[in-house]
Amino acid sequence: MILGLLLHIFAATVWVGGMFFAHVVLRPASAALEPALRLPLMRRVLARYFPWVWGSIAMLLLTGYGMISLGVNGLHVQLMQLIGIIMMLTFAHLYFVPWRRFQRTLDAGDLPAAAKHMAQIRAIVTMNLALGLVVIALGATGRYWHWG
Repeated sequence: MILGLLLHIFAATVWVGGMFFAHVVLRPASAALEPALRLPLMRRVLARYFPWVWGSIAMLLLTGYGMISLGVNGLHVQLMQLIGIIMMLTFAHLYFVPWRRFQRTLDAGDLPAAAKHMAQIRAIVTMNLALGLVVIALGATGRYWHWG
């Protein structure tokens, strides 16, 4: 159970920490670059990050449901599960819709369209980052709450 919990925490850290880095550090730092430089940079960064997100999602599902099957439960666990599933579905949408559109338009040299799709990706990441921070708070403190 401890190993499963550690793997669960590591997977969540990779996913949420990556979103935090991209949104709070990388995006503002790269904003000074011209779109012809910034957009290909973001493509390379996200192309390396997204496989880690898919791996994190797989690990979170495996370890999360593994712990539930061993009796870990409570309202905070149910809320984490609900929010986590919303985050996973949201990421799947990000990956299969705006990310693919971003890649296609960037390959075609249409920088304004690529920037539009990157803005959609940024909005989704902002929402998922907020949800991820809520899940972390639930995971870290939920067992101490008195749920009524």
